Amino acid sequence: MEKIVFLVLVLGCCFCVADNNGFASSGDVYSLTTIALNVGALGEKVANMADKITFLETKLQNTDREILKLRSLIGGTPKVAFSATLRDSGAGDIGPFATATPLKYKKIFSNYGDCYNPSTGIFTATVSGMYFFRFSMFNNVSPTPNSVVSLKKNDERLTSVWDTSGTDGNDMGSNAAVIPLKAGDNVYVELQANRLVYDDSMNYNTFTGFLLFTM
Repeated sequence: MEKIVFLVLVLGCCFCVADNNGFASSGDVYSLTTIALNVGALGEKVANMADKITFLETKLQNTDREILKLRSLIGGTPKVAFSATLRDSGAGDIGPFATATPLKYKKIFSNYGDCYNPSTGIFTATVSGMYFFRFSMFNNVSPTPNSVVSLKKNDERLTSVWDTSGTDGNDMGSNAAVIPLKAGDNVYVELQANRLVYDDSMNYNTFTGFLLFTM
């Protein structure tokens, strides 16, 4: 831009150019004047463009600072959350099984972090921390309710929901827990031996969990 301004000044000084008689012709003066004006206008545009570039550079620097600030706030914390329900299609009882069996929640609502495995029904912690888990149970109705499910951490039973008597229609219950997990720990909902649960497209039986904070 400095070169353009310099050129404008030089051309401005050349308005009076001597011809063979020592005087510039009016045509030459007009041409030089036009060129000088055009170059001057171009210099002004370049100056305006430089101001805009400076403004954008400042704005970009401010944006970079905001991004760094946000990164410092979240601190790179892992994000883990999932929610699923038993059936991806169909309706009916699930169970009974001869032994206690993890329920496989096949229809995935969310699985951020890919810690829940729908093929096994097991959530595996990939980072140590405090976690929240919740599950719901919808009992069978024929011939009588016979439903017992438990939330388990590895081989430890944490909490349960059951309905094994009564002549009314379907009943539903839920339970939840906040627990510490180490990387590699497993959490799942276990259907107890010789028990059943019922589900259909209404998605009564759910299993949900998420990381509260790392430890």
